Amino acid sequence: MPGLLRGIARTAVVAGTATAVSNGVTRRQQGGWAAQQGYQESQPQPVYSAQPQRSAAPADDMARTLDQLKQLGELKSQGVISETEFEEQKRRLLG
Repeated sequence: MPGLLRGIARTAVVAGTATAVSNGVTRRQQGGWAAQQGYQESQPQPVYSAQPQRSAAPADDMARTLDQLKQLGELKSQGVISETEFEEQKRRLLG
């Protein structure tokens, strides 16, 4: 019985030490990250032009989505996928 209590006590000490070390490392990392964020925030921010540049990304996304929908329709008409599979994939693409 004394050996069992000694093992339990040793386990508790090891676990407590590991927790303390882990908490110390976490606090040190958070302090370093906070210092980096403070440094980044103190740097001057870039100046942006008054006219926003239009990107073609939304148009590309829409064209890609339309192409995928056409391919799904062709697969459905060929009988490769069922109506429920078509609806599910269409909902995934549009939603």
